[in-house]
Amino acid sequence: MNKELGWMLDEVVKMPEARHAILLSADGMLRGHSCGIDRDEAERQAAALSGLQSISRSTADFCTHPTHQDTPWRQTLIEFAHGYVFLIAAGPGAFLAVSAGADVDMEAVTYRMQKTVDRLGKELVTPPRQGALGMPGTAPA
Repeated sequence: MNKELGWMLDEVVKMPEARHAILLSADGMLRGHSCGIDRDEAERQAAALSGLQSISRSTADFCTHPTHQDTPWRQTLIEFAHGYVFLIAAGPGAFLAVSAGADVDMEAVTYRMQKTVDRLGKELVTPPRQGALGMPGTAPA
């Protein structure tokens, strides 16, 4: 996990009603988290949110317009009785999630999330997992 990303994630939640931010890979690995959530909880949420984005992406056909064959997933919003979870794409193989209370300014949260993704740029690109020989998909003989 990249601890240097933590301070940038802390910036995302510096607004009324924002609670936690985590950065995760597509396979559910925690890449970073804000200071308001402990590592164990952040790892648990990263695993769950990875599944959620996968399910969200699998429903693209439900939204596909006949003239637009490609409908890439961009964001998932979950509403609870006392708050929200926002999940957005943060580069190839990476996702940013923020939790917030019910009275949060939703537009401000998504704006900050997008600005954070823009700022982090290449930091958010998750390279393919490396095999033992240092090449994707390779294993020791």
